[in-house]
Amino acid sequence: MKTYEAIGAIETFGLIFVLEACDAMCKAADVELVGYENVASGYISVIVQGDVAACHSAVEAGIAAVEKMNAEVYSSVVIASPHADLNKIIERYQLVNLLPEEEGDAS
Repeated sequence: MKTYEAIGAIETFGLIFVLEACDAMCKAADVELVGYENVASGYISVIVQGDVAACHSAVEAGIAAVEKMNAEVYSSVVIASPHADLNKIIERYQLVNLLPEEEGDAS
């Protein structure tokens, strides 16, 4: 797994709002969408990685996008220089691990 300077995350309620946040985050800065997690009862977190400034810009853009839709961001964070052990958590939520295998992909 590639190591990044920072990770950023937003948590909100509902798929529509998280999609809007994700779109704004990826358009606002040079970040990579890592994945998402349906935390509980509709709360969804989305995680991006990139350099510190890009993650800050992305998280700010995601928050603004959700608030523009009159919804609430329940939490957000940018972690600069994340400890290498955080990769153990992040790997679980990578899109490649969340999406179903396509037919013929099984080894």
